[in-house]
Amino acid sequence: MTVYLVGAGPGDPGLLTVRGAELLAAADVVIYDRLSVADLLDLAPLAAERISVGKTPGGPTVPQDEINRLLIEHGAAGKHVVRLKGGDPFVFARGGEEAQALIEAGIDIEVVPGITSAIAAPSAAGIPLTLRYSSMSFTVITGHEDPTKDTSIDWPTVAKLGGTIVILMGVGRWPKISAALIEGGLAPDTPAAAVRWGTRPEQETTRATLGTLGDHDLRSPSTIVVGEVAAVDVGWFEKLPLFGKRIVVTRTREQASELAHLLRRRGAAPIEIPTIAIVDPDDAGAALRGAVADLAGYDWVALTSANGAARFCAELRDARSVGQAQIAAIGPGTAKVLAAKNLVADLIGERFVAEGLLEAFPAPPDGGGRVLLARAADARDVLPDGLRSVGWNVDVVSAYRTVPPEVTEDSRAALADADIVTFTSSSTVRHFVDMVGLGAVPAVVACIGPVTAATARGLGITVDIEAGEHTIAGLVAAIEAHTCS
Repeated sequence: MTVYLVGAGPGDPGLLTVRGAELLAAADVVIYDRLSVADLLDLAPLAAERISVGKTPGGPTVPQDEINRLLIEHGAAGKHVVRLKGGDPFVFARGGEEAQALIEAGIDIEVVPGITSAIAAPSAAGIPLTLRYSSMSFTVITGHEDPTKDTSIDWPTVAKLGGTIVILMGVGRWPKISAALIEGGLAPDTPAAAVRWGTRPEQETTRATLGTLGDHDLRSPSTIVVGEVAAVDVGWFEKLPLFGKRIVVTRTREQASELAHLLRRRGAAPIEIPTIAIVDPDDAGAALRGAVADLAGYDWVALTSANGAARFCAELRDARSVGQAQIAAIGPGTAKVLAAKNLVADLIGERFVAEGLLEAFPAPPDGGGRVLLARAADARDVLPDGLRSVGWNVDVVSAYRTVPPEVTEDSRAALADADIVTFTSSSTVRHFVDMVGLGAVPAVVACIGPVTAATARGLGITVDIEAGEHTIAGLVAAIEAHTCS
C-alpha cells in the first residue's frame, strides 16, 4: 500500500507532471487542498472519492492532524490514495509532515514533485528571477507566520543576501516584512511585484516598489518578488488573446476537454457546464448492434457526430467487420474518432453539417444502394430524407440519446459571472435553456455553425459569433477574432 503525495503545480492544470496525471487517473481517493484546480480532479475516475481539506485564510480549516489521520486511514485500507497539494509537496506545503506520519504508520509513500509558484508565478508575469550580471541568485522564503508572535525570520539579514527575494504567503504580514527589509538596508524604491493566482486566467500582477507595494490591494494567494528583476516586464501570459475571459463550455463532460484545452491555451478560464449527457437509445443499442452485424449488406455507413462514431466503433469486432462498406463522416471530429479505431473516412463534406455531407454524397448505383445512418435519436432528418430523394435506401438507427444533466449551485454561480457561452450543437442550446432559462444566457453567445445558430435564434437568443469552420478549432478562432476586433 502506497500513498502518493502529488504536487498539483501553481494553478494551470497543464503544468501537472505526467506522473501526477497517471496517479490521478488510477486514484480511489483524492485528498486535495484549496490551491488545487478543479480541472485536475476531473482526471480522477468518476467513482473516486474526493475529499477537500482546503485551508482558506481567515476561514474554516482542517487541522493537520486530521489530514494525517485521513491519509493513514485510507492508505491502510489498501486504497490508491493521492494527496493533491498545490505547488510542490515539499515546498512550504507541510508535505514533509504528512510523509513522516505515513511512514511512522507503516505506509509506503511516493512523492511526485510539482512546479512551485515561487518560480511559475513570476514566470507567468514576465519576471525572470535571475538575470545575467545583475541578479545571480534568488531566495525563497515563507511569510506565513503567526501574527501574534515575533517573527523567526531575520528579515534584515535577508535584505543583505543580494539577488532576488521571493516571498510566499506573505500578504498578511507584508507591512512588517517590507519595513524589516528596508531596515536591513534595501532602498524603499527597490522594485517589487505581487502576482496573484499566477498561471491561472485570474492572474493579477501588481508592480510597485518595496516602499509602495503595500499601498495596493494585495490579496492571497500572491507570490511577492523583491529585487531589480521585479521591474522587468517580458510578460506573455496576460497578453494571450482570451486572457481572463470566462467562457462556458456546454459539451458533454467527456467531450469538453478539447474545447476547454484550446480555450485555456489562449488564456481563457473555461467553465464546464455540460448541458447534455450521452445515454443509450431506448432500445439499449439493439438496432445498432443488429445493423453492425449485417454490414455486408450496406454500401455506405454515414456517421453524423463523434458520439455516433464512437458508439458505432464500440460495436465492431475489429476494422475488418466493415467489409466493403465505405464510411462517410460529417466532419473532421467524427473522422478523428474513426481514425483512432484505424478506420479512414472515405467521404467528408466540405461543410461540416448534414447539408454538406448530403451535397458530397455520391449518386446510388443502378438499382439503388443501402446506407446505414447511425445517429442521435433526436437528430434532424435532412440527411436521410435527402438521400432517399435521390434513390438511396436508408436505414436509420439510434446510436444514443442526449439528456440534460443536473445543474449544481456552483455551476449556476459560475455561470452568473461568465462572459461568453459556447454552443456546439442544437441539443446543447435546447438543453441549456431548459436547464437554466433564457435569463442565464451570458452577454456573448458563440455557435459552432449555422444549424446551431438557427436553433439558438429560434429560442430567442441573439447569436454574436458563428464559426466559419464548423469545428472546435474553428469555434475558438471565431471567438478570438470577435474578442480581439
